[in-house]
Amino acid sequence: MTPSLDDIFAALADPTRRAILSMLLEDDMAVTDVAEPFEMSLAAVSKHLVILTKAGLISQEKRGRVKWCKLEPDAMRTASIWMQSFGQFEAINLDAFEEYLQQNELFG
Repeated sequence: MTPSLDDIFAALADPTRRAILSMLLEDDMAVTDVAEPFEMSLAAVSKHLVILTKAGLISQEKRGRVKWCKLEPDAMRTASIWMQSFGQFEAINLDAFEEYLQQNELFG
């Protein structure tokens, strides 16, 4: 099932979730490592991860005892195609998107 535009844009609307996506641009991460820089509980970070997963922006898998998160960059294709229909936006350049996310990180 393809995530809806509403799910994708709702996931991207939150600065914590955008920061998580920025972190995952580098490599897969364990959930505990994703949670480390945030001043919130692991349960709160897990809720953000559920929303990102539901939107198809990340996937999660258990490796041994550890749950890992992986960025799914193709998931933004639906949003990119929708934005292109207005003729004002180019296809998402993932390098530029990564740079944007890094410039707008909310944590140190």
